[in-house]
Amino acid sequence: MNIVLHARQAQVADDFKTIVDEKLRSMNRFSVVIERVEVEVIHEANPRQGKLSHRVILTAHGAGPLLRAEAVAFNDVAAFDLAVKNFELQIRKIHERAKDIGHDSVRNKAVSE
Repeated sequence: MNIVLHARQAQVADDFKTIVDEKLRSMNRFSVVIERVEVEVIHEANPRQGKLSHRVILTAHGAGPLLRAEAVAFNDVAAFDLAVKNFELQIRKIHERAKDIGHDSVRNKAVSE
């Protein structure tokens, strides 16, 4: 998985980069093919948006489905945590749909005589 980090009107700390890398690498436990994840960090300069001044947008590209999660919070890490939570729910939903449960219908069962 390739992780691309964009920062608009914001400076991103090195520890934030390691947090992003660790949390997004943990999404490999699901069997959903994701080639690239774009993490976009936007800082709103308007002082009236104090509590909601940091926005994080996650977008996944690849052979699998297109996934997008967005969150707003008071700092980058909090916004990223909320976005990852939504991102993980989407991946888990796709993973659950792809499972082969193996229920046989009555029509497919052989008649024993």
